[in-house]
Amino acid sequence: MSKRGKKYAKAKELVTQPEYTIEEAVSVLKKAGYAKFDESVDIAMRLGVNPKHSDQMVRGTIILPHGTGKSKKICVIASGEKIKEAEEAGANYAGGEELVEKIAGGWIDFDVVIATPDVMRAVGKLGRILGTKGLMPNPKSGTVTFDIKKAVDETKAGKVEFRVDKTAILHSTVGKVSFPEGKLVDNIRTYIQAVVHAKPAAAKGKYIRSMSISSTMGPSFRITEAILEK
Repeated sequence: MSKRGKKYAKAKELVTQPEYTIEEAVSVLKKAGYAKFDESVDIAMRLGVNPKHSDQMVRGTIILPHGTGKSKKICVIASGEKIKEAEEAGANYAGGEELVEKIAGGWIDFDVVIATPDVMRAVGKLGRILGTKGLMPNPKSGTVTFDIKKAVDETKAGKVEFRVDKTAILHSTVGKVSFPEGKLVDNIRTYIQAVVHAKPAAAKGKYIRSMSISSTMGPSFRITEAILEK
């Protein structure tokens, strides 16, 4: 088992409470940052659902008010004028069948795939490649649409897709350590509200069991607040 470094151990010393409010956690998290790069701030939530049942699946999208601080490479697969629309909207890559073939050959130099409904039959063939990496376009996440400009604009604005994993945990990035505290708090609260809004009707008992935030290299801070059970 690998050992943590001295810098991590020093940062861990700042975790002096078992639980924090969002504001407290953000404040200490920023002080605990020690990496030479601008670390991401991640949120993890354990939910009281059983993802094995389709009626308890939790997924959705949210545009964070201050973005994630990350620039995403966007690949748009479309046809006709929609390819031009994607290029004008600022997509990094835009094309049709040639992109499908390129991806099938192992090319995955992008973070998001947006597709128009009319090309989904061809894109569906990439399920084994895109699906395993969570990149498969889906109408529920707004990545299968004829409104390409809107989809590209929202992605650039910081749209985050969340989906509970098989262990009933959600993981997402909600900003950067360099963000002002107020902006990180806004992003975190917006994210929590979106998850609460996505609560399945079939979910019984306590919905949000636990929540914590952490930076890429730093320790995690457990959150406790009334907002978790709104």
